[in-house]
Amino acid sequence: MDLTSNWLLAGKELNAIFANNDEMAIGAAMALRQAGKKDVLVTGVDGTPDGLAAIKRGLVTVSVFQDAKGQAEGALDAALKMINKTPGEQNVLIPFRLITPENVAEFQAMTK
Repeated sequence: MDLTSNWLLAGKELNAIFANNDEMAIGAAMALRQAGKKDVLVTGVDGTPDGLAAIKRGLVTVSVFQDAKGQAEGALDAALKMINKTPGEQNVLIPFRLITPENVAEFQAMTK
C-alpha cells in the first residue's frame, strides 16, 4: 500500500500494477481506491481466499492461480525420473490459470 501511495503522491501515471502475491495486490488496490483511481488494472498471484474475495468485490482485477497440487505432482514426477535415471524435461512447466470476476466462484468453491 505504501509503495503505491508513494507513486501516486509523486504524480506517477499508473495503468496497471502486477503484484507478486494477492496480499500485495490488495494493498495496492486499497491505495488506488483511497486516491480515487478506478481504472487501474491490479493483478495478484496465488488465488488466496482474501484475493478471491477482493476479485469478487471488484477491488482486485485478476489473480494467477498457483496450483500447489500440480506443482507437487510435477516436482514428484521429475524427482522420480531423476532417481530412476529416466529421461525427463529440463524444465517442468505447470500451467497457470487466470482468475477473473467471471470464474472466481469456481476457485472459491475449491477452497471450501
